[in-house]
Amino acid sequence: MGSQSGRLLAVIRIRGTVGVRPDIRHTLKLLRLTRKFHMVLVRESPSIMGMLHKVKDYVTYGEISRGTLKKLIEERGRGPGDVRITDEYLREKSGFSSIEELADAIYSGRVDIRKLGFIKPVFRLHPPRGGFKKTTKRHVTDGGELGYRGDAINKLIRRML
Repeated sequence: MGSQSGRLLAVIRIRGTVGVRPDIRHTLKLLRLTRKFHMVLVRESPSIMGMLHKVKDYVTYGEISRGTLKKLIEERGRGPGDVRITDEYLREKSGFSSIEELADAIYSGRVDIRKLGFIKPVFRLHPPRGGFKKTTKRHVTDGGELGYRGDAINKLIRRML
């Protein structure tokens, strides 16, 4: 069902909606990042990387780990109608018996979260506990919070659950 194209990336919008150029706003909309602290999971591909490059001044992204993905679905995963995702809900609505099984399938690329009707593809996160450590106006390489941060995204996601 899913594609094994690339690594699974977590993309979190950090900056708000005011004063965003229309072309960048459109790209954020295509990524489903319409609000601050929304997060989506995407597979790495040339087109996705191009989109991330375009919106790099508004988002941070990196490779999500299997453990963080499981915790994310448990705590912030929602179904249509804002229903919490539980093992019982998954057994009832899908072919998965547990959150762990679903997380493994998404992580390994067997299923695409955007194609699953029983779970929303956007995760609404809290602002990070303890706040951002650096400025949200600069890139990670430049002493800020924006752009590509690799595995460090997992630490940030866990603070935002």
